[in-house]
Amino acid sequence: MQPDVSRILVVDDDPGIREVLCDYLVQHGYDARGAASAAEMDREIAARAPDLIVLDLMMPGEDGLSVCRRMAGKGPPIVMLSAMGEDTDRIIGLELGADDYLAKPCNPRELLARVRAVLRRPREEAASEGPALTFAGWRLDLLRRELTRPDGQLVALSAGEFALLRAFAERPGRVMTRDQLLERARGSDADVFDRAMDVQISRLRKKLDDGSGLELIQTLRGEGYMFDVKVERQRGVG
Repeated sequence: MQPDVSRILVVDDDPGIREVLCDYLVQHGYDARGAASAAEMDREIAARAPDLIVLDLMMPGEDGLSVCRRMAGKGPPIVMLSAMGEDTDRIIGLELGADDYLAKPCNPRELLARVRAVLRRPREEAASEGPALTFAGWRLDLLRRELTRPDGQLVALSAGEFALLRAFAERPGRVMTRDQLLERARGSDADVFDRAMDVQISRLRKKLDDGSGLELIQTLRGEGYMFDVKVERQRGVG
């Protein structure tokens, strides 16, 4: 196994689904392993941290939404799976920090595309011109993927929230449509609908609320959204 191969952990209580998805990901160059429960997932993470988790929503014991809630902003990116496939479930999953969502039964090829899109984000972010963007006292570290409030406190961001904020902060003062935000923040091959984007933006607004009353993300009805603040790029030293 090459050392730079991405590690994927497939968490699903159905052994057949775990085997199919793991085998398919392995065939396409990933180091994929399975876990039958949240408890088993925790043991796998402790033993060998994955680069991405494929997480089933409905599991006995601790379910996928609970796992997503406690890991939001602190663990690897999550692609959530659900046999229910309702818009409400998708929105809840995204609200709790999932980076993408697929309805079951899913085509392994589609899952592979989502996995690739989510794993691409950190590499694209690391290739940015400078290590940090600053605005209104906030600091967004593009290499560490950290957001720091004006008072110095760190704000936990999911990979999806980070990508969305970066898309905004790199284009301040410009009106961006949902399609433009989807393409830049989630990848053009991601199947995300308008309402889910609204939810992501709502979550991001709450995290950018420092009590000053300044609303950084403006909604322009019929046009899109705009990051309404001056942004400066901090370059590396040396």
